[in-house]
Amino acid sequence: MIFDYNQEALKNLQIEDTSILDRLVDYRQAREERQRKEHYQRDKRMSLKEAVAELVHDGDIWCDGAFGYVKTGLQGYWEILRQGKKNLQAIGSPNTNMSYGIPFGNVKYCHSSYTGAEMRGIDKSFSRNIKSGKVKILSDWSHGLMALGFKAAQLGMPGCFSKQGLGSDMVRFNPYLKVMQNPMSKEDDPVVFVPALCPDVIIIHVNAADKYGNCRFYGPAVNDIAVAAASRRVIITCEEIVSNYDIRYHAKGAQIPFNNIDAVVELPFGAVPGYMPGEYYWMRYFWEKLFLMTQDDETYKAYIKEWILDTKDVNDVIEKAGGIEWIKKSRRRARAAEGNIDPEGVSFVYRLWEKGMDTKDID
Repeated sequence: MIFDYNQEALKNLQIEDTSILDRLVDYRQAREERQRKEHYQRDKRMSLKEAVAELVHDGDIWCDGAFGYVKTGLQGYWEILRQGKKNLQAIGSPNTNMSYGIPFGNVKYCHSSYTGAEMRGIDKSFSRNIKSGKVKILSDWSHGLMALGFKAAQLGMPGCFSKQGLGSDMVRFNPYLKVMQNPMSKEDDPVVFVPALCPDVIIIHVNAADKYGNCRFYGPAVNDIAVAAASRRVIITCEEIVSNYDIRYHAKGAQIPFNNIDAVVELPFGAVPGYMPGEYYWMRYFWEKLFLMTQDDETYKAYIKEWILDTKDVNDVIEKAGGIEWIKKSRRRARAAEGNIDPEGVSFVYRLWEKGMDTKDID
């Protein structure tokens, strides 16, 4: 397909070679690739290392799923970094987790919506890397506009019209968005055309899945259901693999069907160091320290190396955080936070990390 981009946005973002933009909105090619998937229930189980090696490629458009650090396939993301995938385009709403893919060259481009964790602070590393040109913004989005793009792709549409964005400068910094006249109105009625957005790959973490890829989860879906249908390739990591009978006859929570899924990885604690509804709480000390580490490039790189590149899997990460003691505390905190047990005796007090303090000391 030949695309006609928003020329003002191209100029403002200083994008001369527009071919870097094409794959995200090439809905016809994405649909053809999805149609080539096997549409019968086959065993898709594999290890995380195998799934990332086979299904995540250099230069892919990698989508950040779930909600920042809630129900997010963080250990899948960390495996992408461990395997040294390069020149990725990062997209997501929010798009928080691309940040630690930038310092070592994994993420080169971003379709930006929001990067950070307002509960814990500003991601200063991301800001520096944007200013220095280490990562380049290809498009700027609101959460709502990006969600509409994923939804259009899920429904098989080339795009949709919206009023979102009309009152802002966002359309001046997004080559995919176009302001035009509502074709159904005889009166002046401007709308924004939002194209279907088709990432290459997403890793979605869920509570349970069967071996075919039918899966369910609790907590916020955000864009996961839409992006599972919109993406060319989908890796499911799950707390446990259950029987197909259980999925069919004991439906609990939101569900994603097997026909969108390319790999199923049984990965208990796959959302660590984030929060997984019904399972475990945040690794609070990790996040408290992380955003202080973003104040300096070398310190931040050392922190990423310590927790991501120098750990071989989630078991290593849990051991660094306190092992079985962390598991016991975290499960109890999650259940108390969700109102499933009496919270008496469960502490949610935060202590800020200070230089010289062990990360376990602030739990």
